[in-house]
Amino acid sequence: MTIKISKVPKTMRAAAIDHFGGPEVLTLHSLPVPVPDPDEVLIALHTAGVGGWDADMRGGWWPEGRPHFPVVLGTDGSGTIAAVGSRVRRLQVGEKAYAYSFNNPKGGFYAEYVAVPATNAAPVPESLDLKHAGAIPTTGLTALQGVDDALRIRAGDSLIIHGASGGVGTLAVQFAKARGARVLATACGADAVALLRRLGADVAIDGCGGDILAAVRDFAPGGVDAVLAFVGGKELTQCLHAVRADGKVAYPNGVEPKPRKRRGIEIIAYDGVPGVAEFKRLGRAVEKVGLKVPIAAAYKLEEARKAHARLAAGHVLGKIVLRIR
Repeated sequence: MTIKISKVPKTMRAAAIDHFGGPEVLTLHSLPVPVPDPDEVLIALHTAGVGGWDADMRGGWWPEGRPHFPVVLGTDGSGTIAAVGSRVRRLQVGEKAYAYSFNNPKGGFYAEYVAVPATNAAPVPESLDLKHAGAIPTTGLTALQGVDDALRIRAGDSLIIHGASGGVGTLAVQFAKARGARVLATACGADAVALLRRLGADVAIDGCGGDILAAVRDFAPGGVDAVLAFVGGKELTQCLHAVRADGKVAYPNGVEPKPRKRRGIEIIAYDGVPGVAEFKRLGRAVEKVGLKVPIAAAYKLEEARKAHARLAAGHVLGKIVLRIR
């Protein structure tokens, strides 16, 4: 659906925090609608993504400086362009768009409106509706850049995607298969394993209860070419043991504990980066793959605290989202 924009109001509803704490500190506020600068767009939001990084920031971690409360959380989402700055030509009012802006200066995506740099937004791929498009800007860019840029996966490569049932991993499995890789995916629980098989993993195992090394011996007797890790811990150490000499291990910054350096293996930390070219590449990949976007749960904007409580409960298969409209 496309949101019809008749007039941009002066105020908006937003789920914001007035101080750090647990999920209960997320409350509904009435805040001014941000005004876009000349190089920014204003998006009337339909869906916002909910990620672990949001919970970290709610709990007191802050990337730099000190926040000015109230803070609207949220790094990504989708909606309809409600206004554009005077220097913006690439996006038009009324166009469906999705966007990613981490620690956005004018407030996050848990709100009815968000103003972001135009370079951090892009038209929604034709194959996605607003709900599913709003779930993937952060996770899609992180997954695709892990497969393509950090690991440079090619046809025939053998790859472990560790912790593959979350918002990033479920997309990474599909992007890696589109590159022609052989994928062994790990997750916790029979339902997560079944999901990964449906998404195309050649082998999916319960990494929390199964023997990863035994599975790898059958999958790639000489060791795997690469590992893309979305969770740390002792199971990731097992994955490192399964990498061949001169293999690669990549993980997004924020995975803890980080994999330790190991002789003969290149270990790469990276961030998902937004930009015009990056979103174009993501859009092409979404269409080529016919991307499936698992939604674990959807909550109303005023239920943001419930979304964070669900996030804290763990075992999230895919992505949690907020329904803004």
